[in-house]
Amino acid sequence: MEDARGILCADGGCLGDVLTEKGLVALKEPVAHVQLACSAQYCAFPADGNTLCVWSTEDPSHQPLTLGGHHEPVTAVAFGNAASPHLLCSASRDHVITWRLHECRQKALQGLTPRGLVVGTLLGKVLCLRLSPDDRAAAVCAGKKIFVLDTASRSTLAELEGHRGAVTAAEFCPWQTRIIVSVSEDRSFKVWDHHVESLIYSSSVLTASPLLSLLIHAGSRQLVTGCAHGQLWIFSLVEGHHYRCVTRVDLKKKRESFSRRTESRLCSLPEDSPHPSTDGWKEREEAEASLPVLGLASCALSVILPAECAGQSSENAVCLWIGSSVGLFLFNLASFELEAALHYKDFRSLSIQVAGSCAVESGAGGDKAVCLLASLLGRKIALLEIHVAALVTSQRRHAAGRGLSVLPRAHVLSTSPLRFRPAEERAQPALQAPSGSAGQRAVKDRPLVFHSKVRSSGYASTPRTTMFLPKTNTRSSGGRSLPRSHGHSKEYPLELSLPTRVHKQLVLAHGPPAAATCVQYSGDGRWLACGLANHLSLVLRADLAGTPTVFSGHDRPVSTVCWSQDSRWLLSASQDGTLRLWSLRRAEHVLCVGRDMFSKPVGSAQFYYLDAFILSSSGPELQLLRHHMDTSKDEIRRYRQKSWCRRVFRLRTTGATGITSLSAVNDFYSYLVLAAGRNRTLEVFDLNAARSAAVIVEAHSRPVHQICQNKGSSSTTLQPLLYNLFATTAAGDGLKLWDVRTLRCERCFEGHPNHGYPCGIAFSPCGRYVASGADDRHVYMYDVGSSTFSHRLAGHTDTVTGVAFSPSVPQHEGLLFLRTERPDPTPLMLFGNYSVLEICRPRGLGISTRLQPPISTVSSSALFWGVGRARPWGRVSSLMRRRGESSHPKPAFGDRVGAVVLLLCLAFRNKECEAGSCLSLQKLSGV
Repeated sequence: MEDARGILCADGGCLGDVLTEKGLVALKEPVAHVQLACSAQYCAFPADGNTLCVWSTEDPSHQPLTLGGHHEPVTAVAFGNAASPHLLCSASRDHVITWRLHECRQKALQGLTPRGLVVGTLLGKVLCLRLSPDDRAAAVCAGKKIFVLDTASRSTLAELEGHRGAVTAAEFCPWQTRIIVSVSEDRSFKVWDHHVESLIYSSSVLTASPLLSLLIHAGSRQLVTGCAHGQLWIFSLVEGHHYRCVTRVDLKKKRESFSRRTESRLCSLPEDSPHPSTDGWKEREEAEASLPVLGLASCALSVILPAECAGQSSENAVCLWIGSSVGLFLFNLASFELEAALHYKDFRSLSIQVAGSCAVESGAGGDKAVCLLASLLGRKIALLEIHVAALVTSQRRHAAGRGLSVLPRAHVLSTSPLRFRPAEERAQPALQAPSGSAGQRAVKDRPLVFHSKVRSSGYASTPRTTMFLPKTNTRSSGGRSLPRSHGHSKEYPLELSLPTRVHKQLVLAHGPPAAATCVQYSGDGRWLACGLANHLSLVLRADLAGTPTVFSGHDRPVSTVCWSQDSRWLLSASQDGTLRLWSLRRAEHVLCVGRDMFSKPVGSAQFYYLDAFILSSSGPELQLLRHHMDTSKDEIRRYRQKSWCRRVFRLRTTGATGITSLSAVNDFYSYLVLAAGRNRTLEVFDLNAARSAAVIVEAHSRPVHQICQNKGSSSTTLQPLLYNLFATTAAGDGLKLWDVRTLRCERCFEGHPNHGYPCGIAFSPCGRYVASGADDRHVYMYDVGSSTFSHRLAGHTDTVTGVAFSPSVPQHEGLLFLRTERPDPTPLMLFGNYSVLEICRPRGLGISTRLQPPISTVSSSALFWGVGRARPWGRVSSLMRRRGESSHPKPAFGDRVGAVVLLLCLAFRNKECEAGSCLSLQKLSGV
């Protein structure tokens, strides 16, 4: 170590505003695959084989501390977790020694030789060493075994054996110190209870490469492990999740995607803005064999960054450092995206370009991180200081911080297409000749009697008696109207449990089976609209009682249904290229916008700006339509349409890419419109300024098929910042949560499989949950504060294609004669491909019910879910035919059923049934 002191370089060589090389040591022997140790105050590494060198990270020029006591080369070094006394543990083939750094430094200043405490001897080659959170135990990974040593009594507490390969890393569980997790070259991880020396859980083989690193994050209760081929696995350690795999990350693909996004940001910067150096990117090889994950360390990014750079959802999000052979990467555990990338080749004056081992530690409450690197091919060790805030802000997209908000912050501009004058509002198309024209001034034929009224003699008239008084507080329907349902005046509760039990199912297509393509609740929660693939649209009561109202008029499958804000009108878009408006009160067609207004088929349509406009997409164009609905009757011109619709504004997407999904808030005035393109981009339009406000490139690996905003409902009151959240989903790329203010992915949900048919998503009215359908016939419920699903509803027989939360009904009192004893959870309604109306009670005898009108194809399975159970009450085993049955028992429920929620599920199994037959549900078994 005397030679090492002589060549110690601590000039503080600054490589830029991001990275500083604070120290460099040239060794006699390489330490490429040795576990290094780094803390906020010190860093430690083997200097001359069996000698330890301890540096001060705050002032590396200070005389280093040399510790000698091993007779074999040191292979692992680790710091303790307690603040006082500060422990250092080192391991070799001969000894495992703990050092009290404060006492060792005091002896070194007095000219004495520091001595450590030997806690283990002759354990073999140690690859990893970890101390427990209280520093009372040490986990020593030697060969295929894990030795748990007592640092105070110097005894062996446990000897854990079960891996088939050398154990490469081990960690104590921070919230349960008796639990140890280990990874090995056998490509699996195991969970141990070292108090009883038992194996709790053993995973399957994860990859073809050995697992090298391990990290347990206490805040998110997640386990992260990395392999030699640049892949990360994240598992949930929450009780009840059974070590569920949250996601798998390919570091190489993430780095390539991050580089493309960063380069696109650099291209969009103004000319006078400083451009970060990209010389290393251009000269770097396009592809590398692998990015081995050499080390993992946590980093509280929200504490380091300024408040204006962090989003609402990312305040509690935690990142981790990934140390690899070519650089350091800052990985977000919430969004599964890279926040920053630091490549060694980008800094030409950096002494180490390829690392063999590394250790990273973030300073407590500071914006700096310390990294200790060992060269892969040489014999150098370098101490680096990273300015995290400068690194992240220099690589973030230019769109962040523009101040976008779903809630309007300014008045409507005079040039905005959203501004309309009252005179234009009252203007009607000239269907008749204007008043005062020559045609009206002409003399018309008059009757012989030139009086407008001829007084009758009164002989033929009946006596004038007042039989009744007319009702003046009601509107005349003018036709058949839909039945009214009782309103829900209760405030929507924000603290709710998740629905887990199906209560009811309904057949949507009578006759030939047809898929349900879309579904939406009305704003008041009374009605439910469904679009079918057989060109029909259905309107049902929210409790699914009564006969659905059928709206027919489209020639192709209905792709979109949307309610007006006052729930009086229904808008439907079809693949036939037309938009149709329907009157809910009259249950009839009011307006048809034909193909002459759209150059390409209509992709999405909805009411916008408190029903003042219709927002639609046609190919690459975003169109704003003004409309007027007139339901008055004219017996002479009964076929002449008085309703009208005209285009007032159109805007093309950046790059003229086709729009796959559209979303905007209609419950209040909002200027922003979100659109997804076929080139995997998300674009934000500001209709107040009549321009594109921002573009998010590579939002997903595939085109987005649905955008869902956190709109709340009329029965809830959310925080204003929560309205800026929206979710997107794409086939094969999971579900992502975004923030309009930062235009960044704040959280990613990848627990549900969605690789084939597009599956829908929906926000709960309270804003706490996101529901998603899946290809594996399950429904996944995600908490927006967690990256893994909270509940998974199993038992469906086909893909769940869409979900919708009831906006106003927190509980269903008296639903189907059901009596509830406590508030019910959030009512949820699910849609798939095919379904049948089936009513079943969870206990007792089966219930029969007649379907009106008769159907010919029904489903053979019914699922019923209830609160507090992770499995269905039971399944209807078969359907029986009955002829000549004139009556059937009324549905009834027992008193012990408890809270039940309304969940509409669709199944995909067909059974032929005679017309007019009555379907009987057998008694449920096993419940």
